[in-house]
Amino acid sequence: MKLKKIAPVFLFVLLQIIFLSCTNSKTKSGSQPGNTAVWSAEKARDWAKSLPWLRGSDFIPSTAINQLEMWQSETFDTATINRELGWAEKIGFNCMRVYLHHKAWEIDKDGFKNRMKEYLSIADRHGIRTIFVIFDDCWNPTYQAGKQPDPKPGVHNSGWVRDPGDLIFTDPSIISELQEYVKDLLMTFGRDTRIVAWDLYNEPGNSGYGNRSMPLLKQVFTWSREINPSQPVTCGIWNNDLKELNSFQATNSDIISYHNYSDPVNHQKMIDSLKLYNRPMICTEYMARRNNSLFSNIMPILKAQNIGAINWGLVTGKTNTMYAWDTPIPDGSEPELWFHDIFRKDGSPYKQEEIDVIKSLTGSK
Repeated sequence: MKLKKIAPVFLFVLLQIIFLSCTNSKTKSGSQPGNTAVWSAEKARDWAKSLPWLRGSDFIPSTAINQLEMWQSETFDTATINRELGWAEKIGFNCMRVYLHHKAWEIDKDGFKNRMKEYLSIADRHGIRTIFVIFDDCWNPTYQAGKQPDPKPGVHNSGWVRDPGDLIFTDPSIISELQEYVKDLLMTFGRDTRIVAWDLYNEPGNSGYGNRSMPLLKQVFTWSREINPSQPVTCGIWNNDLKELNSFQATNSDIISYHNYSDPVNHQKMIDSLKLYNRPMICTEYMARRNNSLFSNIMPILKAQNIGAINWGLVTGKTNTMYAWDTPIPDGSEPELWFHDIFRKDGSPYKQEEIDVIKSLTGSK
C-alpha cells in the first residue's frame, strides 16, 4: 500500500530489546510472560525451518479493482486467478498475500468461505501458499456491496477500500460483527496448511487514523488468540512515526512482518532493527521502481537473510498500481516507468530482465 514514511524502526526496538532477549531465552512452551499466547521465538523459528524461502506478490486478479470485486460471487473470477497464478508459478513464486473484506462475508458467509476454499485449491495446484490479510486502513474509507466503481484513469488504487474503514467510528456496534467474522475465518481455516500466516491488519493507523486504530488492532489479536490457529499471526510494521502501534504489533506478532519501499541501504537498516526481535521475518510489501526498490537490488538481500519477499503487484489491471501513488496520469496512458507489477494482462512481462533476475533467485527454469 502507500508507505508515507520510509525509515528504520530503531527507538521502540531499543526500548524493548532487553525484555525480549530475556523472554526469548527463557520461553520454551509457546508463551511469553504477560502475553501468554504469543509464540515463543523457538516455536517461530521451528515454523520457519519447516518452510522454503517464501517469495511472491500481493495478489488481486487483474479483473478486480478491490477486495469486494475479487470476492463477491458475481465477480469471483477463477479463470483469471488460475491463469495469473500460473504465471507466478512459472517464475518460481510460492506465496501470495491476499486481502479479504468483511462485507463480502457479511452478505454471503458460506459462499464467501467456499470461494476462499476454491481460491486456495487453485493456488495449491500451482504450488502457492497464501497469507490472508483481514483488516486494512488504506485508501477509500467507505464501500458498498454490489457493482464496484470503474477505475479512474491513471490513478493508483482508485477503487481500493478500507476494512472496516470509517464505519468503525460511525457505527461502533459493528465490532460484534467483526469479531464474528474474524473468528469464523480462523475457526474454518485455522488448520489449513495451504495458509502460511494470517496478516491481521494491513497498515493500522494509515489514512490519518493514527492511534485511533489501536482498539481494533488489539481486538483482532485477542480474537485470533482465542481461536489459536496453527498458523502464525502477524501485523506488518510500516511507519516509524506510529511508535505505540509499532510496539504493539511487534511484541504481539508470532513472526515479524514489515513494509519497505525504499532503497537497499534503508531497507537493510530496517531489517537490522527488526532482527533484534529474534524471530522469522517476511517483507510483505516492497518493490517501487521509482524509489529504487527493485527485484535486482532488494530480492537478493531478502533471500540471503531468509526473509520472505512479497512484492506489491503481480499483474497490472484494474487497481492501476503501475501508476505511482501521487503521480496520476489523467489520460490513462502507460507510464514510462511502472511503479509496481510484473506482468501485463496478456502474460508478457513488463521487463524481461526482471523476470530473469527473479527466476535466477527462485531457481525456476
